[in-house]
Amino acid sequence: MAQSHWFLIETEQECTKALARFEEIRKASKGTEEHKEKLLLAHLISEYENANSTLPDVDPIELIKIRMEDFGYKSADLAKQYGDKGTVSKVLNYKQALSLTMIRKFSALLRIPPSALIKEYHLAE
Repeated sequence: MAQSHWFLIETEQECTKALARFEEIRKASKGTEEHKEKLLLAHLISEYENANSTLPDVDPIELIKIRMEDFGYKSADLAKQYGDKGTVSKVLNYKQALSLTMIRKFSALLRIPPSALIKEYHLAE
């Protein structure tokens, strides 16, 4: 299913197709054609999303929850990415603040700009 020619992404359908291909080749080794394609797709997807998406004006945790729902992820999926289920649970329940590592990993996984995840928010008492 390799697509040899990618162009600017102009529709949601094209973006979905690009995302599917990106997931197929996500772990491509450096120096391969698939790696080059992966880098191009990441750029094209990012450009499309920056031009066409507006993030809801909510705190970072709500934004994470919204994107989890968008992608069909559970907290276990975030824990796999981060490596610690307990910490992820605390963060999602406003008991612990996001760490820089979490911001980086969740930003990539959920396609949320890091700037949206560093906003200040209140923890539960």
